[in-house]
Amino acid sequence: MITASKEARTTVSKAVADFLRYLRERNSSPHTIKAYSRDLALFASYTGSRGWKQIDHIAVRGFLSQLYEKGLSKTSVARALAAVRSLYRWLAREGMVEQNPAKLVATPKLPKKLPRVPTIEEMNFVIDGQMPEVAAFPERDRLMLELLYGCGIRNSELTGINLDDIRLSAEAILIRGKGKKERLVPIGAPALEAIRNYWALLPKGPEGNAPVFLSETVKAGAMSPRILQQRLKQHLAAAGLDPGFTPHKLRHSYATHMLDAGADLRSVQELLGHAHLATTQVYTHLTTERLKRAYDQAHPRA
Repeated sequence: MITASKEARTTVSKAVADFLRYLRERNSSPHTIKAYSRDLALFASYTGSRGWKQIDHIAVRGFLSQLYEKGLSKTSVARALAAVRSLYRWLAREGMVEQNPAKLVATPKLPKKLPRVPTIEEMNFVIDGQMPEVAAFPERDRLMLELLYGCGIRNSELTGINLDDIRLSAEAILIRGKGKKERLVPIGAPALEAIRNYWALLPKGPEGNAPVFLSETVKAGAMSPRILQQRLKQHLAAAGLDPGFTPHKLRHSYATHMLDAGADLRSVQELLGHAHLATTQVYTHLTTERLKRAYDQAHPRA
């Protein structure tokens, strides 16, 4: 026989397992599922034997306080709070709770950190220059650089491109983003040329639905996002860019340079595959800060 205490003790952990299963069925991002799994496991451990009616906003605040005591940063605590809020939203849809106590808890105020992105000149130098000696497959690596900066796609999106996804006649690529959402992204002339140069080296030509980016040899399997990141960091370092730059900064550069050149925010949002405009708006801050620096350095009344 299961006692009331035993039943209550498993309430939160069972709901967390069901919620994570729901996210997998919806094809949510593996990174999101991994982060939610970690944060909600801590929440289930903290709540212990309490049932939903015993978990109020004070309990949620206590959970966040415990995370701070463990040495977690404000960013990590804010992410954990977001995970708890998402869990409660799902519970409400399932009819398991009536209120979301996590909504009554303020999100930790995070410091604004605007990423320093490579300039247009730096990006042109990296892509147009000679491939460094670390490039085992120069044509492949050049195409990766062209697409990351020229299309503003994520690392995981790049490694997920198949040959059939490249629409040369439309000069676009079908990109599968977070949550399996699809979008068509335009390809520029330099990237089109890089595609043709790379395809010319493939043993079977550009046919079928095989991965575009292979590992160290064309006979190997699809390249993993981790290997991609390592390869591109080598290229950026070889070009003399800041060691702190990562391949994802190429996506930041894409958005910032588009907005600098007059692209509207909604278009950039769609090209990046952002679900919310607020996510894209950080790049307007980047362009504003750049203009402020130029003003401070050049204007006599600054």
